[in-house]
Amino acid sequence: MIAFLRPYLWRYRRGFALGLSSLAMKDLLGAALPLAMRAAIDRLTHLDQLRMVAAFCGLMILISALKGLFQYWMRVTLIGISRDVEYDMRNDLFARLVTLDAEFFGRMRTGDILARATNDMNAVRMMLGPGVMYWCETSITLVLSVAVMLTVDWRLTLVALAPAPLVSIAVVGFGRRIHARFGVIQKMFSDISSRVQENLTGVRVVRAYVQEQPELEHFERINRDYIHQNLRLAWISALFNALLTALIGISFLLVLWMGGWQLAKHKITLGSFVMFYTYMGMLVWPMIAMGWVANLMQRGRASLTRIQEWMNERPKITAPAKVRSLPSPVRGAIELCDVTVRYGDRVALDRVSLRIAAGETAAIVGHTGSGKSTLANLIPRLIDPSAGSVRLDGIDLRDFAPEDVRRAIGYVPQETFLFSATLAENIAFGVKDASEASLRRAAAIAGLEPDIDGFPDGLKTMVGERGITLSGGQKQRTAIARAILRDPPILILDDALASVDTSTEERILAELATVMRGRTTILISHRVSTIRHADRIFVLEHGQVVAEGSHADLLARGGYYADLYQKQLLEEELEAI
Repeated sequence: MIAFLRPYLWRYRRGFALGLSSLAMKDLLGAALPLAMRAAIDRLTHLDQLRMVAAFCGLMILISALKGLFQYWMRVTLIGISRDVEYDMRNDLFARLVTLDAEFFGRMRTGDILARATNDMNAVRMMLGPGVMYWCETSITLVLSVAVMLTVDWRLTLVALAPAPLVSIAVVGFGRRIHARFGVIQKMFSDISSRVQENLTGVRVVRAYVQEQPELEHFERINRDYIHQNLRLAWISALFNALLTALIGISFLLVLWMGGWQLAKHKITLGSFVMFYTYMGMLVWPMIAMGWVANLMQRGRASLTRIQEWMNERPKITAPAKVRSLPSPVRGAIELCDVTVRYGDRVALDRVSLRIAAGETAAIVGHTGSGKSTLANLIPRLIDPSAGSVRLDGIDLRDFAPEDVRRAIGYVPQETFLFSATLAENIAFGVKDASEASLRRAAAIAGLEPDIDGFPDGLKTMVGERGITLSGGQKQRTAIARAILRDPPILILDDALASVDTSTEERILAELATVMRGRTTILISHRVSTIRHADRIFVLEHGQVVAEGSHADLLARGGYYADLYQKQLLEEELEAI
């Protein structure tokens, strides 16, 4: 844990030094206050020293004022640094998350990610800010108070500290239980966050299947378990604090009994007894704070462990040690050489070899699960092959930096995603300083311009979370416009026209014909109408290329492609009736 935090803390070492110095000065002044109080009380017994009493009272006011000043700087500095560390750590966590592969997000839930980026980060901040600050403060106060108390009466000091071993045992024992319990609670918070996120994202499905009540009952159940675990933690914490309070009360009773006896026997002065009792009062907060700090530390450790798990994750798709520059210009010739892709035990692509010439329009067709999208994901290197290689202009993609390859590609994935932003910002995503004219041109090619004119704010219309205010076809056309605006040498459309009608599809394809000319284009579709004008069509079945050729060639050969064409022709004729 220390090794993980060291780089963050080292950045603010000067601030830490200032904060800890202020803390030490504040505690030194606090320890000096009872000494001035003893001197003033002892002089009250001598009427001729009243002026000296007034001087000591003025000294105590000065000490208190300076103590308050150093306490202000202590809190501002140390708690401010904890906020800075939280800021840096959250940025680093986000930076790590955006570099991780799709495989990581396939096994992690969105709610869990959000919980670690918010709740766990807050627990770590509390550990580094109030936790560290009060731990140092209580430690220094304890040492200074005990040191002065020993000079007054070592026997009385031993009596006052008699419960200390029991306090230590309680801190260790309860600390372990708090740590374990808080880890369980944070995991349950992730479950709740994930459930809420899934229900809000899939609210239309929930309503369509009339599952509002079952989902509400399930949420109530996990929420009840979460509250139950929090109450158990509260019960442990309350028992811990009550035990500490009881031990502190016993210490005061013992000191009052023994100190009162010594005062009656004139073995100590009244000023020394009041000073001793004041130091005992100063030790109350450290003893109580010890439990609170232990609680914060255990919570912070549990959360830090969860954050470390993801900070230690490494992307599998990375740049090589010696990165090659992309050819200039990128011609766009793509070649798959004996490529195999496995997802666990399932083989998605099995020894696939194909070549797409530079500037060629190639199409990939096949039944659901045949490996079309997997093949498309190989080209921008969103995944790497389990065996074989993918080449761009004759060079293995793994020789390039992934980001360089992706800049050369305009990719419209099968699942369209839009951000909760304006239409213009969604189209211009990844393109800096795009002009309105270029945005409208891309939108016109994608068949979106008539829709834009119908929107209340045009390009500045907010599309809502995941583009919820748009239809499926509008979302797909927005994604196509986004890819076109990049003006890439390679364009990949993965079933990008599935949500538009055939007439709109024909208009978009007619506009795209000019865009596709001179650049490598890969069309993936279930519709023959989308791909029939491609230079070459590859037919995939069970992860293998079983046929390739032009539309006319594949029709002449028969098989899956010819059957698909005949079936879709029949559907169009039936729709026309």
